[in-house]
Amino acid sequence: MNVDWVRAHCMALPHTTEEILWGDDLVFKIGGKMYAVVVLGAPHHKVVMSFKCTPEVFAELVERPGVIPAPYSARSHWVALEREDALPRTEIKGLISRSYELVVAKLPKKKQAELAKRAEKRSVSR
Repeated sequence: MNVDWVRAHCMALPHTTEEILWGDDLVFKIGGKMYAVVVLGAPHHKVVMSFKCTPEVFAELVERPGVIPAPYSARSHWVALEREDALPRTEIKGLISRSYELVVAKLPKKKQAELAKRAEKRSVSR
């Protein structure tokens, strides 16, 4: 899978961090919580990426070819793409952005305020 476009999109979202977990998964986080995962060794795996979505979107997406409930995290409404072209790239970017927003909304209020304060400081220093 070409990870560059996914990485560029995720890293453009405020306060995103990235790390490699579980050997070959590139995990994108906000406030220490995951919102998207790209499998770097995808040819040897069943899925290429996964992300969180709302229960309604989860139900719709898993009806589409190439989209399955994400292993280990489907109960939290994560979907997985079996191949990079399972959905159009623009749709994937929108879904990743929505995943980010869902995770931010679930962060403790203190953490949300801390991130907002950091963003404010960054815009003032520019």
